[in-house]
Amino acid sequence: MVRRIARLRSGRLALGILLVVLVLAVFGPALAPFDPLAGTDAALAGPSADHWLGTDYLGRDVLSRILAGSTVSVLGAVQVALIALVVGAVPGILSVYLGRSFEWLSLRLVDTLIALPFLVFAVAVTALLGNGIPQAMFTVGILVSPVFYRVSRAAALTVSRSQYVEAALLSGASIGWVVRKHVWAKVLPPLSIALATTMGAGFVVVSSLTFLGIGVQPPAPTWGGVLASELQYLSYQPWAPLVPTVLIMLTVWAFNLLADAVRDVTGEAGRALTRPVTTPVAPVTQRTA
Repeated sequence: MVRRIARLRSGRLALGILLVVLVLAVFGPALAPFDPLAGTDAALAGPSADHWLGTDYLGRDVLSRILAGSTVSVLGAVQVALIALVVGAVPGILSVYLGRSFEWLSLRLVDTLIALPFLVFAVAVTALLGNGIPQAMFTVGILVSPVFYRVSRAAALTVSRSQYVEAALLSGASIGWVVRKHVWAKVLPPLSIALATTMGAGFVVVSSLTFLGIGVQPPAPTWGGVLASELQYLSYQPWAPLVPTVLIMLTVWAFNLLADAVRDVTGEAGRALTRPVTTPVAPVTQRTA
């Protein structure tokens, strides 16, 4: 699928941006030229040869804080998407095959999660479990999971009505075997699209929470935290919020582009699978007595 995505212009652009973001997430702390937590006397200094993006109100190098904060920002978005995938997709598929009781219970639980005020519930649970990235991302992943539940359930319902699935169940095949052999192949394309979209949305949520100081212990650097500190001194450095803002916007945009590319690729595959197949029929010759 990656090769097919790379053939699209939007796919290549998305993969290129996300590759840069991945490099920053993996090697960002090692590439930081200064200690991101160490302050100097040069507070609110402009860009220079030593400090390419200037310094913040405590004299800390902004470039070093952005590079060091890349890991937490990107890892948080990945955690949100993976937690939402597991918590939402598995019950969504099983709700089709485990009977009406499980179906009713899972649907009511999903409706409850959708009705909860997102930011208020995330703040409350984080305050209860402790202010940390794992606690905050687990909460956000649970709240985002209804998206995967609905996508996986809709795809599984379509497959469950197929005659070959009904025949497999009647012949004694287990639900696990049917899901692995038949359902998963149909559910995977829409889940891939939802995963890319959720990673972009998760990145926005992570940046928003860290912007408010939730999920991270100051003075640990994050892109949202850097943006929040720079906005407080906007009159002194009007250019300072530009870099973290552009990084967040580009990352979210790249995830959305990737979701569009996956949708185009899987849409072509879906049309290929649903295209009617014609088999040659030998001409019937009339016998003569």
